[in-house]
Amino acid sequence: MDQITPGPGGERDFRAALAHYATGVTVVTARSDRGPIGITANSFTSVSLDPPLVLWCPARASARFPAFVAADRYAIHVLAADQLDLCRRFARAGEDFSGLAMTATPEGLPILPGCLARFDCTAEAVHEGGDHAILVGRVLRASVRKGEPLLFWDGRYGDFLHHD
Repeated sequence: MDQITPGPGGERDFRAALAHYATGVTVVTARSDRGPIGITANSFTSVSLDPPLVLWCPARASARFPAFVAADRYAIHVLAADQLDLCRRFARAGEDFSGLAMTATPEGLPILPGCLARFDCTAEAVHEGGDHAILVGRVLRASVRKGEPLLFWDGRYGDFLHHD
């Protein structure tokens, strides 16, 4: 096994090592002063069951970073294997909701159709996280449906291969 030393000059190797961890893919939506906004994120995880807390981490380099850090509410959508188009759409541009069958949560957050799960959150905390921020959300409600997840691994998207 190759050894990686994170730090100045080792960022590329560290990123390559992190790419060996497969993650799910989410799109987080909120309301900004300019209307609905979305961002693709794979840095999502549960924090606590009691109280129900989750976290995700937007990059400081994103033009959408200030809007999400300032948001008092957001919805985290777990993408299905057939939603690569949504993943790519919100990775590139955060205000392009054109052509989507839009609905909203009771709090007015944009809901993306067809996702495997959605977590409607109020902002609980924001923590420093280097070139990202760590946003902790208190889950107000969760919605789920059956289906296969969209996965991200080693810079590629795919779906789940069953080995039962």
